[in-house]
Amino acid sequence: MEIDEEQVRHSLTDDVQGLGLGVFLCSIGLTILTHAGLITGQTAGIAVILSYVTGFSFGTIFFVINLPFYVLAYRRLGLEFTVKSLISVTLLSVLTDLLPMGFEIARLETWLAALMFGATTGIGILAMFRHRGSLGGLGVVALLVQDTTGFRAGYVQLIADVVIFATALFLFPLDVVIWSLLGAFVLNMTIAFNHRRDRYVAT
Repeated sequence: MEIDEEQVRHSLTDDVQGLGLGVFLCSIGLTILTHAGLITGQTAGIAVILSYVTGFSFGTIFFVINLPFYVLAYRRLGLEFTVKSLISVTLLSVLTDLLPMGFEIARLETWLAALMFGATTGIGILAMFRHRGSLGGLGVVALLVQDTTGFRAGYVQLIADVVIFATALFLFPLDVVIWSLLGAFVLNMTIAFNHRRDRYVAT
């Protein structure tokens, strides 16, 4: 069935609420992840690992590590996408530092933390993709690959995760890596099954 693009045209209000909700959900997911001492893939995963190793906050490292990707985003995906991604990354960096001040987790099983992170963050990233935004970094590369080759963004990110988690095996206990892989799998499958250009076209 052909999709009527007018039915999914996003207004400024649509974009603000969609991107805002996406960032908020991702912030919750990452707060759960770091509370459980787990890791993840993509640029966020690199930032999480560096925060554990260096002691610097995730938000600060995540913001800095994303800076080089804005050049690529601007050249290949345009000003709108780049600005939205910059705003989203900045908000996420701030929220992940602020949420623990008002969000205390008394008890959370590791396996459940992995599932909650994957589902919550996957939905959040999906919301941002549908409003032409992202959390920058390797997500930009994944979208570029999907737009130019048709190879789904979720699968691109899954491949990148394999490399990151292989490296993590040398830095973290095996059980941490295994549960973290579960979270990453849920996240990427959420995106892979739901972010399809033939089902949803937004302008």
